[in-house]
Amino acid sequence: MGISQYIKEIGRGKDGARPLSREQAADLMGQVLDGTVTDLEIGGFCLAMRIKGETPEEMAGFLDAVHQRLNHLPASDSATVVLPSYNGARKLPVLTPLLALLLAREGVPVLVHGTPTESSRVFASEVLLALDIPAQIAIKKIANGEVAFAPTELLLPALKRLLDVRRAVGLRNPAHSLVKIMSPCLGKSLVVSSYTHPEYAVSMAQTFELTGANALLLRGTEGEVVADARRMPQMEAFIGGQRSLLQETQAGTLASIPDFPKTVDAAATADYIRAVLAGNIPVPPSIARQVEHILRLLPLITSRP
Repeated sequence: MGISQYIKEIGRGKDGARPLSREQAADLMGQVLDGTVTDLEIGGFCLAMRIKGETPEEMAGFLDAVHQRLNHLPASDSATVVLPSYNGARKLPVLTPLLALLLAREGVPVLVHGTPTESSRVFASEVLLALDIPAQIAIKKIANGEVAFAPTELLLPALKRLLDVRRAVGLRNPAHSLVKIMSPCLGKSLVVSSYTHPEYAVSMAQTFELTGANALLLRGTEGEVVADARRMPQMEAFIGGQRSLLQETQAGTLASIPDFPKTVDAAATADYIRAVLAGNIPVPPSIARQVEHILRLLPLITSRP
């Protein structure tokens, strides 16, 4: 079915729109990613989905289309931890690189992937570069104990273009959720995913269950997948789609954190991360707990057929 027919189905407003089946959603997203539709049609698709909202079946279908087209990384020798990083730092330093390096220190292969989505934020790629971890320019295997950063355009250029639609229309579209739940690795992996609003926690959890994913889901820091250093968030695990509660929310938020960077720029954040890794500054308790949970989940993934 052509994209115009799909837009008629999903573009009838929040109450009048009809949900797509998983197969229809995969076909629709495939047309968008393959570039067989016009910019006007892509804009219509993005606006219609923003108003209607995505069902778990639609997200699963969109994800099917993405996974069929990704430039996958070769399987690592161990299960890879996948850290999507697309929100960056606004008020708090982006500590996704700290989470990545703490895991790598335990011998885990770690993939961070992302792209700048706004002009006014500091992104993990900038902090990683300040830590002497440049962006990959070719797809390659990640070694145990290594952190690799893959730009979205390396994994799937069409997905990067869909993310960039936000700069033109000012609204998120399904791509902004897809990048947080996809796994670009051929081997076994654990996707660490985060949400900013409670409704996304529900829809993302349902999508992980529907697709049989291996994932850790939490409310991260300003949309990043690293736990907020000021509080202990709820963390849920999905192993083969089976859901379990790992960590309950703990009440209370710290007003300030000793030795925390005073600014969010890449250089100051990188200096803080080096100090934590050297043991000169303690790991924030919420991030330490997140690392512990991830390390406990990896053997469960490895033991699955």
